[in-house]
Amino acid sequence: MHDIRLIREHPAAFDAGLARRGSPAASAEILAIDTARRALVTRMQEAQARRNEASKAIGAAMAKGDRNSAEALKAEVAALKEQLPAREDDERRLTAELHNALAGLPNLPADEAPDGADEADNVEVLRWGTPRSFDFTPREHADIGPALGLDFETGAMISGARFTFLRGGMARLHRALAQFMLDFQTGTNGYVECITPLLVRDEAVFGTGQLPKFADDLFRTTDGRWLIPTAEVSLTNSVREQILADAALPLRMTALTPCFRSEAGAAGRDTRGFIRQHQFEKVELVSITRPDDSAAEHERMTLCAEAVLQALELPYRKVRLCTGDMGATARLTYDLEVWLPGQNAYREISSCSNCGDFQARRMNTRYRPEGSKSTEFVHTLNGSGLAVGRTLVAVLENYQQADGSVEVPAVLAPYVAGLTRLVPAA
Repeated sequence: MHDIRLIREHPAAFDAGLARRGSPAASAEILAIDTARRALVTRMQEAQARRNEASKAIGAAMAKGDRNSAEALKAEVAALKEQLPAREDDERRLTAELHNALAGLPNLPADEAPDGADEADNVEVLRWGTPRSFDFTPREHADIGPALGLDFETGAMISGARFTFLRGGMARLHRALAQFMLDFQTGTNGYVECITPLLVRDEAVFGTGQLPKFADDLFRTTDGRWLIPTAEVSLTNSVREQILADAALPLRMTALTPCFRSEAGAAGRDTRGFIRQHQFEKVELVSITRPDDSAAEHERMTLCAEAVLQALELPYRKVRLCTGDMGATARLTYDLEVWLPGQNAYREISSCSNCGDFQARRMNTRYRPEGSKSTEFVHTLNGSGLAVGRTLVAVLENYQQADGSVEVPAVLAPYVAGLTRLVPAA
């Protein structure tokens, strides 16, 4: 959500920020609604003041025996009282129009976000690790996986496309990756582990920006709740409508949860394999910070995600997303893209975003700076630390062997009870 005062004061700059995201100018429409609402509120206040003044004058006129003046004043008060409900309805309508106009807009990009239309305009920041040289032609995970317990057919039989059934060592490796990530982010990086609801109300998905524009990307239950697309929703909304103590910041939270996405805009993309699923698991990272600290926290969060890839010895690259490729709530985003030798390409495995005060305004989450009587909106950040299924894909492709087996990364040894290799079923 945007600050209406900033739009009033800097409409051209606001429209310029939207233009960088490929969105049309909106300040004129917003300010027209705002001006009409403010004028109506002023008229209502003036009418209420006049009604109070006239009500007092009735008693004075009666005391003087001026019946004609008293009756005229009574008629005026009655007329003002009769007009008030309609004006209140108009004020509520204009307030709702203003709210809806603001709620549908994306966040403005940070100055550091590179301009661009799509992923082709993203800017590479660094590469880590050297892709492995194979003495055989590496295969994609969708070709390696079925013999190792990645069962696409059973998942599709039970639930349809973009669902997968994992068995045996494959299921254990998936669980090991998830547990390793969670332990790493809590033990090494200081995030507080949380177990969150998987079903949330409208207010929660509005607060983090999925509603109103991205409802088609979500699954909704018959009682009106939403399955979370990521634990970002429940973790970030855990501070909604609160005033936080300065000393409590930053808050750093993490959760391992199933995530549910309709993939409404992904028709034809990654239809093979385990990369784009309706149901998947992810270790989510969320930070709540003071405004002055969010840029540094963004760098820290991204490093926390990178460290998991480094521990697993998976080559990756870090890119800064351009304005046309960022999520709607983000001011600035880093993507981490892991190397997949079977595809001979880098593919996204983590996205870490600084949302500024955009989500905090939607949730009405503030903090009181030390020594201040006033409050300010916090900044919120979220990232993947990491997407478990995509990490499993990266392990399968990077650790594959010529005989179809897959070595288990050494760092996972404490989590796999002696399992060192996934071997194809006979």
